[in-house]
Amino acid sequence: QVQLVESGGGLVQPGGSLRLSCAASGFALNYYTIAWFRQAPGKEREGLLCLSSTNIGTTYAESVKGRFTISRDNSKNTAYLQMNILKPEDTAIYYCATRVSGSECRPTLTWYHYWGQGTQVTVSS
Repeated sequence: QVQLVESGGGLVQPGGSLRLSCAASGFALNYYTIAWFRQAPGKEREGLLCLSSTNIGTTYAESVKGRFTISRDNSKNTAYLQMNILKPEDTAIYYCATRVSGSECRPTLTWYHYWGQGTQVTVSS
């Protein structure tokens, strides 16, 4: 059974950092594409970053370039989203998603087969 579980969200002050985790089970994450999305209140879910099965990283959201990075630890079967210099507009529910066929990254929701339940990130003083 394929499952993704996010963790690491919480309340952080502007300018702070958080690292989100996406623990995979039921499959080997290193063989597949993994992506991070977020959904702010009243807004559509947007693609942020993606790491292909060949470890090519792509950042889709201009608003996070230079601040967010994606990585994975194959030994832990876990992907990460490192978020630095957080801003109040980064407040959202963050989701990881994977596609278990092919190696390509795309920023579209329907490209991905499995999703985590999401973790809340709130940036506020």
